[in-house]
Amino acid sequence: MVRRTAALLLLSACSSAPRPVTPVGPLAAAESVYLDLRDARDRIDVAHSAARSVTSDGIPIPAMVERHNELRQALIGRLGAVDSARLREQDARAFETVRATLARDLAPIGRVAPAASSAASRPRCDYDAGAIARTPRGLDSLRARIYACYAWAQHRVVVGSDTLDRLSVLGALSRTDDAAERRRLFLALTPVWRSINGTNGRHSPYRRLVALEASRSRGRELTADRQARLSGISAEDLDRWLVAILSAWRDVTPDSLIEPWDWYHQNGRLARVLGDRVSRPRLTSLNAEVYRSLGADLTALNVRFDLAPRDGKTPVAFCTFGSRPRRQGSRWTPGKPSVFATYREGGLDNLAELLHETGHAVHIAAIRTRPAFTDWPDSDPFTEAVADLVALDVHEPRWQQRWLGDSVPLADGLRARYGSIVLDVAWAMFEIQMLADPTLDPNELWAFLTSEYLRIRPHPELSWWAMRGQLVDAPGYMTNYAVGAILSAALRARMSELRAASSQQDHDWYRWVAPRLFRYGLERPTREVIEEFLGSRVTPDALLADMARMKN
Repeated sequence: MVRRTAALLLLSACSSAPRPVTPVGPLAAAESVYLDLRDARDRIDVAHSAARSVTSDGIPIPAMVERHNELRQALIGRLGAVDSARLREQDARAFETVRATLARDLAPIGRVAPAASSAASRPRCDYDAGAIARTPRGLDSLRARIYACYAWAQHRVVVGSDTLDRLSVLGALSRTDDAAERRRLFLALTPVWRSINGTNGRHSPYRRLVALEASRSRGRELTADRQARLSGISAEDLDRWLVAILSAWRDVTPDSLIEPWDWYHQNGRLARVLGDRVSRPRLTSLNAEVYRSLGADLTALNVRFDLAPRDGKTPVAFCTFGSRPRRQGSRWTPGKPSVFATYREGGLDNLAELLHETGHAVHIAAIRTRPAFTDWPDSDPFTEAVADLVALDVHEPRWQQRWLGDSVPLADGLRARYGSIVLDVAWAMFEIQMLADPTLDPNELWAFLTSEYLRIRPHPELSWWAMRGQLVDAPGYMTNYAVGAILSAALRARMSELRAASSQQDHDWYRWVAPRLFRYGLERPTREVIEEFLGSRVTPDALLADMARMKN
């Protein structure tokens, strides 16, 4: 009874928002089928990611695939019954959104792909990248092969007699006091880097991949520039702001070069001092407690988690729709947001990541719009930004004292926060420049960026930039994290101002933020949502001001 009451409160969290336009007639029928089709695809994708042969409610995947294809054909028929020339503006946009998504993301499923095996076989990684690149679908095939080899390598990092994963090694760097041992841990990641960049020859897998990406993008707006523009940031401003952020970090960093393996230790005092207070079991319970305290009950919101290590599991943490929010009578259901990550241990770094992925989950659970627009917003930086609204609190002494019973000085917390962010900014600049000129040596470029701005001793003999799967799986995506940090700082600053003025309490946070930032999906342009909330255009001022607190 208590859980049901909590659910009803959560499902009405957006009740103060303007009521979304309800489609009527043939378009309404088409959108209803469209939402069912998206649910079917979501359930198939989640089952595949979870290495299951049935959906979460026990339907065999072949049966769900058959339903998916039947719904797709039904949707085509429904769309054909719509007279698009007579649609009003928003209905016309909904119609075009459904048609575009059907063509781009909802192709027929010809056969059932097997679920990821718990005993996944090792991919062939002694391949000829040039030969793959010359095939008819060379870019996609090369990307898939590099990513498969990266996934295998980053799950099997051999350190002495132990086999760890990439995140465990990076976490250990922040906790290991012996510099020689840190170097040994860091260099144990060499097979991970080589899975992406080989030995950094002119025809390495990554260098071929980025050349193909640049060729395909020639004459078109870069993905990073488009995503920034949708968030209200021009390409020119983006370049200047990324440099400003890195320069701000340099200004608050000791004027001496450190080794890359020492970087994680220097910025990891928060994890060293307080990480043991977050055991692996407490990782998930504390995540739930934090969101519950803000009015977001993860059980009531149907959030699902797949966090255990498993062979064949994707190496990148992510959240996706397990099914979509929808109106049932006068009420809304939150869908089944699904979080995938891999945690062998607890610790504050893993907690921050889990809070971030759960931020995605509570975002999509709060979408309240017509079926055509029930999707992620049009701006990935905005999506990353709102996922961090809660996660960034980990670095504040007040939060640490409340949830962990102790705290570190503010400067140590902020170094942990911005050490991660400026690495993302450096990766964003790295990708922008590599896509602009794929003839650059990526090792030399990374050595320059990290030594010039992060004060990390250059090691152009090491491809240590090649440890993020997004560089392969979604080129340009690292910019979303960099721009997302700018947006998140701006949104958090404005949120503090607005909520302080209205004396809002923590337990009302979700009810307050959902109708203002979370509910729209694709209904409104993200730039419009952001600027309405901020009352102005986006600037990096809030982030730079927050970074400046490290000096105090």
